Amino acid sequence: MARDLCAFFVPGMDVARARGLDLDAAGLHRADTPRRANVLLVAGPLPPSLLDAACVAWAQMPRPRAILALGAGEIAPLPGPDVAEDLSQSGLAAGLAALRRAVAAGAFAPEVTDFDAPALAVRVEYTCPMHPEVVSDKPGSCPKCGMDLVEREASAGDHGGHAGADETGGGGRRGHEGHGSDNAPAPSRAYTCPMHPEVVSDKPGSCPKCGMDLVEREASTWDHGRHAGAVETGNGDHRAHEGPGGHDTHDTPAPSGVYTCPMHPEVVSEEPGSCPECGMTLVPKDQAGDHAGQVHAKQQGHGGDSGHGGHGSAPEVPGIEPHFMSMVDMTRDLPASPDGLRMEWIEVPFGPFFPGLPGGLGLTFTLDGDSVAAARAESLVPGVLAPGLPAAELADRLAAQGPLAPAALRELACRALEAAAGAAPPPEWGAARAAALERARIASHLNWLAGLARQVGLVTLERRVAALHQRLRQADAADCARVAPALGALGARVRGTPLLRDRLAGIGQIDGRAAAEAGGPVARAAGHAVDARADDPAYAALGFRVIAGKDTGTGGDAWARLVQRLAEIDQSLDLIARAGAIAEAAHSADLLAELPSDGHAMARVETPRGPSTLHLTLQGGTIAEARLTTPFARLAAQIGPMTAQMELAEALTAVASLDLDPWGARP
Repeated sequence: MARDLCAFFVPGMDVARARGLDLDAAGLHRADTPRRANVLLVAGPLPPSLLDAACVAWAQMPRPRAILALGAGEIAPLPGPDVAEDLSQSGLAAGLAALRRAVAAGAFAPEVTDFDAPALAVRVEYTCPMHPEVVSDKPGSCPKCGMDLVEREASAGDHGGHAGADETGGGGRRGHEGHGSDNAPAPSRAYTCPMHPEVVSDKPGSCPKCGMDLVEREASTWDHGRHAGAVETGNGDHRAHEGPGGHDTHDTPAPSGVYTCPMHPEVVSEEPGSCPECGMTLVPKDQAGDHAGQVHAKQQGHGGDSGHGGHGSAPEVPGIEPHFMSMVDMTRDLPASPDGLRMEWIEVPFGPFFPGLPGGLGLTFTLDGDSVAAARAESLVPGVLAPGLPAAELADRLAAQGPLAPAALRELACRALEAAAGAAPPPEWGAARAAALERARIASHLNWLAGLARQVGLVTLERRVAALHQRLRQADAADCARVAPALGALGARVRGTPLLRDRLAGIGQIDGRAAAEAGGPVARAAGHAVDARADDPAYAALGFRVIAGKDTGTGGDAWARLVQRLAEIDQSLDLIARAGAIAEAAHSADLLAELPSDGHAMARVETPRGPSTLHLTLQGGTIAEARLTTPFARLAAQIGPMTAQMELAEALTAVASLDLDPWGARP
């Protein structure tokens, strides 16, 4: 076991790679689900929302299990880490060595305590098996079909169902159009058959149709005592069938020795035999489930105008039991699909640790069968900069909030401070800083490609891309030149992979104005030449030009976005070679001394995912407000229209092709 440790990584493999962790090099197996892991690896500090999700993951892991924390700080309400190290590759190696020694010495502790956390609390609610949108906090019966509500568990964070769903909470009171009111009398006890809900009795007994024991349910005032056409067995098993006027219309007792077909009740015989229409064995009339044992030889329906607010007797159809609940009745109030079918829509959440999607992303699909009817995405990672932050801490704090794009956020903070001070870096520093942004762009695109490869099942490609990503993260200009041939070969191989093209081509199409509003590689893949670098003097000095879809020969689908990012990797390598040096942005003491006490400044940077803008307000020499606009909101807005009516698997791939970054999305 010590040699075969398998880790579930929190908050996600994309964050692990961005922070320089290589699990393969450390000899650690990865699990895409906590149920297959025995190590919970926490890298970096987690906000409360992700700690709650990590508690759920920890509770799902089988014993023996352990927590390895790398630079995570306080991780409560999770248990204390079994091993804690600094956030680095060397820290990962040291932590794994200590964990293996501990497991080898004894994987099972002599005393084990149960794990509990607020995120694991559950409450009991009741719902209808046929109408799951009906939810109550007490037992009762469904107002739509009369079935008994069944118990289920719900998380403590739920609030009794989705917005807009029918609920029977608040003591189980049920609404039913045209019946009952707030002043309605308390419901009486009634008994019904689980298989034939139209059978109703005020006393225990057996179903006259199938012989099953009647079960107790609440009978509310909208039952009207009994519905027209319903079979009742109350008052000494008395049964009646009401006609159009609401009176008993069949008073003649059934003759003895009468046989009929269960599937064709119009077939009647005085002797046993077989049905001439279907060949089934005839059964005694009193066992065929007919109405009070009456003989109906080839009768027509009794009409449906018996009043009671629409609860009248339905016409009889040969071969179908009267009052049978059809799919049309069961789905009458459900939303219609574009093809006209009515099905129950369900909401399915993905994240924040779903493999193939960014860590910290909350994605929810509303599914109509296996197709997406609606979708929404949100960041589960708060990114608020508290007022009063010293200007000297802005760049480091902003970079720490965005582990997927730290270099771009650092550059953005430094540019905003330079704008506030009215200063600008020398041209040679501008080129070196632009090269640092391009190195980060390459690393970001590779990180995204590694995640996409894993989602579509190309594990070998994922490992190759991840290895190149690690070589590029902190490479200088000379190292970038040495790795350029390998990156070129990678691009050619990816473009020539039929499986990848087949999985991506034609899905996630974004065109026109929507693509232009998305910005970044998504817009450029659709042919829009929008790029903040085109207005940057440092990039102009390097001969930068915008690459768009017309240059790559692709459209606005997921495949086009992949080809666009590969083209940008080649372009970034060329820009780094022209700059000749790489230097990340940093503010000097002289710059900070020149900052005004009060004022406002703005800066804009083209990040790997699109343009980001930072507005600063200075008061008393500190940051009174830092308002950051990232590409996340613009890209997340594309998910609903892009995935409409897509199959679930393709919708997940289309979302992954956007390369969302939920970190630092809401400062």
